[in-house]
Amino acid sequence: MQAKIMLDEATEPQDQLNLIDDLQRLGISYHFEDEIKHILTFINRKDDKNNEPRIKDLYATALEFRLLRQHGFNVSQEIFDCFKNEEGYFKPNLYEDTKGLLQLYEASFLSTEGERTLEVAREFTIKHLQDQILDQDSALLVHHALELPLHRTIPRAEARWFINLYSQNSDMNPILLELAQLDFNLVQATYQQELKQVSRWWKRICLAEKLPFARDRLVECFFCTIGGLFEPQYGLCRTILTKVMCLLTVIDDIYDVYGTLDELELFTLAFERWDVNAIDQLPDYMQICYLAVINFVNEIAYDVLTGKGVLIIPYLRNAWTDICKAYLQEAKWNFNGHTPTLEEYMENARITISSHVIMSHAFFIVTNPIEKEAVEYLQKYPGVIRWLTTILRLADDLATSSVRTS
Repeated sequence: MQAKIMLDEATEPQDQLNLIDDLQRLGISYHFEDEIKHILTFINRKDDKNNEPRIKDLYATALEFRLLRQHGFNVSQEIFDCFKNEEGYFKPNLYEDTKGLLQLYEASFLSTEGERTLEVAREFTIKHLQDQILDQDSALLVHHALELPLHRTIPRAEARWFINLYSQNSDMNPILLELAQLDFNLVQATYQQELKQVSRWWKRICLAEKLPFARDRLVECFFCTIGGLFEPQYGLCRTILTKVMCLLTVIDDIYDVYGTLDELELFTLAFERWDVNAIDQLPDYMQICYLAVINFVNEIAYDVLTGKGVLIIPYLRNAWTDICKAYLQEAKWNFNGHTPTLEEYMENARITISSHVIMSHAFFIVTNPIEKEAVEYLQKYPGVIRWLTTILRLADDLATSSVRTS
């Protein structure tokens, strides 16, 4: 309540933006989504109505730009033109403005294709932030940002780091600090209960015990879900997606390191049939995995059907079948010693990164009501998902290439 009053009482745009930034970095902004949206909408409309440069100060301009873009507002990169000289370069008098450079650096990561000003801004800020001699606190902030910009952090992990830093600031707000600490501990306790729940499920289905060749990545999978859905209200989605990723990891290892090509073809065919009777054609180690997936999907489908009135088995079946087919294609290339073209590889790898399977489950859990048009759009594998999966695949391959080549 006190934090909401603070948002209401902050009347100057700069004070409002600073407060919103603190709330976000402390990991508690989700409690004030309506208030934040109202403030940012007002600021954006006021700037558009005045039809003049927002703020001449680099720090304030960059902070406003970043927060507005984060929340979906259309803000032009041209607002930074006033900080350039006649040659189009950023002015030399900005070199010593550490706070402004840091905010401009963070803002540059919200660029879209072709925004040259923000590309130059990133190069400019990195160079001059690295060259500066800073006090201990400023150096800590700069080093942390250069190592991993805000736009690429895991929000909950970033909040834990920032809470500690914020507590040492001379101008910190004790109300916000206490709220952030309490919230972090309460949400952490929620995560622990969710992890206990999925751990019991994982132990009950016995995949780690019966398939010792497969990776046991339960905790890592759960942590991944926190990266995308950290708010406590998404607990059901976190547990479901953890299970999805655990099952995908086992299936990936079956295709990648254990199954023969004949067995893998039978396994893929079983998923295409989506029939418990198909289990008779599979070797023992595949039977338990296949049945675990079927039971898992049917359980989710039952809950969605009774809760939202939509039968989702056909859609989830397609998602699991598609990824098994893609895994099989990789296995065939491997067994046959075939090196695919880049185009062939990427077309298949966009599926094996498994994002579409994960997003399909998340969509049906989080969305209410479930609109038929949205489901059909998702099933068409639209461009927005194709580009997302391309980015994830390339990032994953860059991270694991040295391991695989060794």
